Amino acid sequence: MQLDISTESLPVYEALASKVRIAIIQELTKKPMNIRELAEAVGVSSAIMTMHIKKLEKANIIRTEMVPGKAGIQKLCILVIDSINILFPSNKEKLSHYHQSTLSVGHYTDFNVLPTCGLATEEKIIGQFDEPRYFLDPERVNAKILWFSKGHVEYKIPNFLNPNETPKELEISLELSSEAPFTNEDWPSDITFYLNSQKLGIWTSPGDFGDSPGKYTPDWWPKVINQYGLLKSLRINEEGTFIENGRISDVTIHDIDVRSPLWSFKLAVLPDSKHVGGLTIFGKEFGNYNQDILFRLYYEKYPEEKQDN
Repeated sequence: MQLDISTESLPVYEALASKVRIAIIQELTKKPMNIRELAEAVGVSSAIMTMHIKKLEKANIIRTEMVPGKAGIQKLCILVIDSINILFPSNKEKLSHYHQSTLSVGHYTDFNVLPTCGLATEEKIIGQFDEPRYFLDPERVNAKILWFSKGHVEYKIPNFLNPNETPKELEISLELSSEAPFTNEDWPSDITFYLNSQKLGIWTSPGDFGDSPGKYTPDWWPKVINQYGLLKSLRINEEGTFIENGRISDVTIHDIDVRSPLWSFKLAVLPDSKHVGGLTIFGKEFGNYNQDILFRLYYEKYPEEKQDN
């Protein structure tokens, strides 16, 4: 989960400001539990526990499902995040000036993938599992999830930067996981990122997650395969390239031809990587974050005449 310093993030901060709710989260890291089990584990009444669960659910830290139990229907509580990243504003200029583009998962312009692989819209599988040729199916533009074991996908993105705007940081945000046969939470995969043919660095996905359904994953989606990923934020600025707070390379915003009118963004699982564990990209209507691939270019703006001097 990614937060910022704004009122929109307050429900999460409020949900975490309680010893009882912290204890609930710790219990749910072990396994999903119902209200009664949580109340006994934490030492409060079921009525009080219900109030705490509502706050955690409002903050999108947990989700609940009504499932059959020994004494009838019970509310099962499931933890849906594994980390929280808080982005602090670096300056007011960065907050107020940016160009933003969103790209659907299926809008790739080039690919080379190997099975296991596939793609799907929010309503159905496109073609068949493990058939790379369906990555050329005309319906692939409607895909909201795709996966492959080796290879790459590449996207083209328009750049709306104006001559009197100085780029300061490019942020790319998307939900990712590995790709294992069925699912496997311990299935590392080295995912390599490129922008305008410049290698940005590598992030190692820890696994392919299927322990619980994704918050937005459709009900028809098979329960035995990819359910959700981790929301990762790439940041390329004047100091280097980062994922969250960790530097992945020394490539700066000046190294990536950021003023090019058209960017290319490629994600690859290379055959000679240490961990060849595939890649899954989640878009809207899949996973735990209801978003497509988001590009946000922060810039400083100057009067036109300043650029002419």
